[in-house]
Amino acid sequence: MGTIHGGTKNNIIPDEVKLQLTVRSYKDEVRKHLLSAIERIADAEAAAAGAEKKPAVEVVETVKAVYNDPALNQRLVAALEPVLGKGNVVQAAPIMASDDFAEYGRAGVPSVMLNLGAVNPTRFEAAQRSGEILPGLHSSGFAPDAELSLKTGITVETTAVLELLTK
Repeated sequence: MGTIHGGTKNNIIPDEVKLQLTVRSYKDEVRKHLLSAIERIADAEAAAAGAEKKPAVEVVETVKAVYNDPALNQRLVAALEPVLGKGNVVQAAPIMASDDFAEYGRAGVPSVMLNLGAVNPTRFEAAQRSGEILPGLHSSGFAPDAELSLKTGITVETTAVLELLTK
């Protein structure tokens, strides 16, 4: 869910309500199915409610799922582990990330999108022990450890570039 905008007062039914969503999938055919289903459901709900006009379903922004090249991923893991420490390089399960970065892979350029841990390690460890869920990227509560994040990010990028330029 992204946003809902509609009306001006709690007891007045608005003429229009805008619902903005993010639709993500791992596969293009699933995304196509989801977008089609959203339009079918919106049309059916409007018809069931006796709405005078059909809802407008508009795709205003679209980016594909990011796919990390497995061979390149393994190469970067092997380069980063000695620099960052084996326990600090984690290969995570796929997530519903979507970004225009995906276009590199779709154009035939082997690519890997890396995530950088940005929380102070002491705070992270405390959250792990307590079960606290820390705010993530794109959250209003996200507060990275700026100095540590920059140092680690520069180290990761430098290591990756040197690895890719030397072989």
